[in-house]
Amino acid sequence: MSGRKNGLQRTAAQRWPAAMLAVLGVTAAAFAAVQAAGSAADMPDGHIAGVVTSSAGPEAGVWVIAETEELETKLAKIVVTDDDGRFVLPQLPDATYDVWVRGYGLVDSPKVKLSPPLDGAALDAVIAPDERAAAQYYPGNYWYSLIEPPAASEFPGTGPEGNGISPALKSQAAWIDNMKQGCQLCHQLGNEATRVVQHRDDFDSAAAAWDHRVQTGQRGNQMSGFMDRFGRERGVQMYADWTERIAAGELPPRPPRPQGKERNVVVTLWDWGVDSSFIHDEITTDKRNPTVNARGPVYGVSAGHGTITVVHPAESRAEEIKIPVRPEDQDSVESRFPQMQLEPSYYWGEQLLWGRGGPDGHENASDPHNPMMDAQGRLWMTSKVRNRPNPAWCQEGSSNRFARYFPIEASGRQASYYDPSDGSFALIDTCYGTHHLQFGEDDNDTLWFSGDTNVIGWVDTKRYDETGDEQLSQGWCPTVIDTNGDGRITKPWNEPSRDGNGEFDPALDTRITGFGYGIIASPIDDAVWISRTGPFPGRLIRLDRGDNPPESCSAEVYEPPSIENPALDPLQTGSAPRGLDVDRNGLIWTALSGSSHMASFDRSKCRVKSGPDATGQHCPEGWTLYPVPGPQMKGVDAPGSADFHYYSWVDQYNTLGLGDNIPIANGSTSDSLLALDPETDEWTILRVPYPMAFYSRGLDGRIDDPDAGWKGRGLWANYGSNYIWHTEGGKGTRSKMVHFQLRPDPLAK
Repeated sequence: MSGRKNGLQRTAAQRWPAAMLAVLGVTAAAFAAVQAAGSAADMPDGHIAGVVTSSAGPEAGVWVIAETEELETKLAKIVVTDDDGRFVLPQLPDATYDVWVRGYGLVDSPKVKLSPPLDGAALDAVIAPDERAAAQYYPGNYWYSLIEPPAASEFPGTGPEGNGISPALKSQAAWIDNMKQGCQLCHQLGNEATRVVQHRDDFDSAAAAWDHRVQTGQRGNQMSGFMDRFGRERGVQMYADWTERIAAGELPPRPPRPQGKERNVVVTLWDWGVDSSFIHDEITTDKRNPTVNARGPVYGVSAGHGTITVVHPAESRAEEIKIPVRPEDQDSVESRFPQMQLEPSYYWGEQLLWGRGGPDGHENASDPHNPMMDAQGRLWMTSKVRNRPNPAWCQEGSSNRFARYFPIEASGRQASYYDPSDGSFALIDTCYGTHHLQFGEDDNDTLWFSGDTNVIGWVDTKRYDETGDEQLSQGWCPTVIDTNGDGRITKPWNEPSRDGNGEFDPALDTRITGFGYGIIASPIDDAVWISRTGPFPGRLIRLDRGDNPPESCSAEVYEPPSIENPALDPLQTGSAPRGLDVDRNGLIWTALSGSSHMASFDRSKCRVKSGPDATGQHCPEGWTLYPVPGPQMKGVDAPGSADFHYYSWVDQYNTLGLGDNIPIANGSTSDSLLALDPETDEWTILRVPYPMAFYSRGLDGRIDDPDAGWKGRGLWANYGSNYIWHTEGGKGTRSKMVHFQLRPDPLAK
């Protein structure tokens, strides 16, 4: 069976030509711009330098922000002052900028208009008149630290006839994990949009206002469902108590100003998308070789609108390219976004922003989620190419060897790629569901996918390029543990228990199910790892395909040390491995989003890897947990950081300048990226102070010029909240693409 390009039988060498781009919703101008992207000039070298002083003297460790709307897309540049209040805003295009000062302990200074090149600028910082005024500029996690979960002594929950806490929540840590995987999963908690309750006066109580609030908008059914998981009344009351105390004047602690290397950071932001975009992830290069696509465009996927978003940094220009589905399915592909609302949005009323409710009727058929780049600069994505039911060759009765071993009836999302060299798309059907994707380092450029509850899937991209045959090029394996320790996987597999935690029968091998989230291939062997955030405390799964998949596939399971294991120190326990990556030595790194740790896992330290004793909690010695900086929630006994980490990434090739193999967590609630030096346990906080509510879901690093020092490298991330209108500026603001650079000192030009 040949692979199909946009629904037609085509070989791998055939692509949709430029003349057909209009059919796919790609404008000729957009295609020409992408074609020319690789030849963009270096970044501009204009600068504005000066000093910041207040009535107290020079202001150290505060931000100087420059923003202009004179370019094709809005641009902002942010730097930090040195010990003497001096600053340099580097790499500024020729334009007039609004420039002002922001910092902890200050309120924003009046904006002044300046243009590069300029030396000797004098900026007046304004000391906050009181602590409440100062606190309006604190990151969301500082405000969220004022929330108070139920006391540890109240667990396990006894249900609506008891203490109101769901019996499914066995510990305070499990409650906090539900706070993270529910509310913080989609948007930042603690920003002004969430700590101030809209229309509070329309309700008899704060609890009633919150109960209504979590039902509003296109994601209201999801928010309301997560509230039920707490025990609805207890959950609603916790949030109501939090916002009422804030309204009455309670304030968070003051964050520290940037110190040391944090003062060397340069942050550049470009607007992209539209004011209702939900831009999920970004990518700039090939993870295995960060010089790919050097100085080229930066790509994202708009999950809400089914487009590729693009920024051309050197030109300060942005655009969007629509992602197609197969023509025969474009009228029937269902959106994962509800096409109804329990209650109207406080911002958009009855308007449905995402899915099939768009103005063209097919706004989000493709439902893209995560992009990755290959060595050729092609943008691979998890996206829908067809409707949910699988073709016959994936299902029971097929002659396909993977379907014979483990048939799959449906998949909610498949795969595609976009080739900037000619503007073409390839749509690749997969039997398994897809969510995140990562390239392996084998000779076949295997592309691995998470996102299925039962299997881990892959595409042999080398074979696909040679044959265009999507069926021949893909495979999948269920995750089955050699529970009986006989060294082989044999059917029947013991079905997992109701909660998915697997009751291990020593006589049978055990299949472990659950939504596969993060995924990474090891550079030191042929294994692939996935993370599963639940059930509590979550787990890592290692899959080895063996020499004859699928029959030779075998899995191992490792859970982070859990507070519910009484043999462990509660302060050394964690939950919810989410973001997943690996360093060049094969050490696995994961951000524990429930407990807010960066954690490493070293499989070589495990005394047991399989067999009846490999129950998940069998290798605490393999884990090392690093608590992230920032405040803890009130009244929390176990680790209970107010921060949340949507994903994490390892800077394997020193793309930022902190060194090789530096793990970095998305500080999605703290307006930051959090970089850890594992040798010193020291954190570098890469803060984005403007616009507030920087909520990132992923990141990567690119080396544009290895000989250009700090100017030739940097990290990239984007504002990825479901609700971009929660960002400072409110409704009408747009998502931002963010570039982080690390200078040798705060005054480097």
